[in-house]
Amino acid sequence: MENRHDNVISLGVLVSGRGTNLQAILDGCEQGSIPGRVKVVISNRCGAPALARAAAKGVPVFVVEPRQFGKWPDCKPQYEQELVEVLKSHGVELVVLAGYDRLVGETLLDAFPMRVINVHPSLLPAFPGLGAQKQALDYGVKVAGASVFFVDLTVDGGPIITQGACPVHGDDTAESLAQRILEIEHKILPEAITLIAQGRVRINGRRVEILPAPAGSQAANTWVSEV
Repeated sequence: MENRHDNVISLGVLVSGRGTNLQAILDGCEQGSIPGRVKVVISNRCGAPALARAAAKGVPVFVVEPRQFGKWPDCKPQYEQELVEVLKSHGVELVVLAGYDRLVGETLLDAFPMRVINVHPSLLPAFPGLGAQKQALDYGVKVAGASVFFVDLTVDGGPIITQGACPVHGDDTAESLAQRILEIEHKILPEAITLIAQGRVRINGRRVEILPAPAGSQAANTWVSEV
């Protein structure tokens, strides 16, 4: 990873829906709690509310729809190559999936090795995939939560960076639990970005080690390392 001279990490965010996690990132960057800058936001869905959130902050927005490139999943490499070109043209260092509803493939991951992170509404490795909140309720767990992880080719199976938990109440529905988990996502996703920007993340096999904060420095030149 090249050195950064402005002490902030350049972010590209992929979105598909409302964009509440994107808003948490935008707010954190604006307020200085995240040493980063959102350089571009890309959606695979035209009209996604998240795009308006980005535009309101003056962030460039793009819509790249898979159907532009043919039939899914055959068009996935071409679709992702377009994503890569947009991200790289804006100088993106870290790709953040914030409510992005496509499984990431080799094309994107090869272009940004261990530089793609995602947030999932469960305490992984429990309840990967769709409907994690309902899965948790159906299973009868007493504690639920959210996880931020480095994306790999598995489904929600990459190395975990940060997690946060909340109790499951007896009268919870999937919707009420989802709302409480979403509030956790808004905290742990900015936290994970900040740790990465500060160079405090080291990957050791499946374990992500969080290093002590550097004295007198907000960001490090090497933002993630592997053992």
